[in-house]
Amino acid sequence: MARIQKLPDSLANKIAAGEVVQRPESVVKELVENSLDAGATEVAVVVTNAGKSLIYIADNGSGMNEEDAKLSFERHATSKISTDEDLDRIMTLGFRGEALAAISSVAQVELKTRQEGDELGTLIRVANGAPTDVSRTACDRGTSIAVKNLFFSVPARRKFLKSNATELKHIVETMQRFALSYPGVTFTLSDDDALLMSVKGGTIEERIKSVYNEEMLNAFLPFEAETDGVKATGFIGRPNFARRSKSDQY
Repeated sequence: MARIQKLPDSLANKIAAGEVVQRPESVVKELVENSLDAGATEVAVVVTNAGKSLIYIADNGSGMNEEDAKLSFERHATSKISTDEDLDRIMTLGFRGEALAAISSVAQVELKTRQEGDELGTLIRVANGAPTDVSRTACDRGTSIAVKNLFFSVPARRKFLKSNATELKHIVETMQRFALSYPGVTFTLSDDDALLMSVKGGTIEERIKSVYNEEMLNAFLPFEAETDGVKATGFIGRPNFARRSKSDQY
């Protein structure tokens, strides 16, 4: 029987990445969540080859200083929780501190970020989970991340990806969920120079018309309820628009 041994960090990170990064859509979801947690009101997503070759996300959020930018690539490094008690009052989309560490262990990543008031921003390049370049750079306030050659270091995982049409469908559906959940945020999504989605920040009614159409908006009934300190608001379809599938539940 083989002896038990501790795996090197590089291999352990690749294995752990499988829990966070399953396909290009996983990367888009994790990074857009980071943008929203940073207070972004504009989020642009560009993918090439359905995200297999490139996923680029830029936002106008708060950005990071150099120290935080470097820490963001380490596992379990996060600004969102610090104590056990914080787990009972999580108000952010992400909190585990694993996204960038997982993504950078199976892809080549370039991050640019700058905070308001800083003259220069920070550029970090990471491959196989290790930084290859850290330098100062001119960039807009906020953060942009380019994720290239997803699963280049894990060919077996890359073989399990579906066709471009299928992978792109997952990305579009995730972006639609974000768009409907955050009507005040402007979102754009492009694939190989084709604009797939462009919605400006506004009201939830305007957002429903942008993502769907006015007929769909008229088919919804608004609701609002509150009990035991929990408040819920939203829209529900009339009976004649009922479907057996959960695909349009957000």
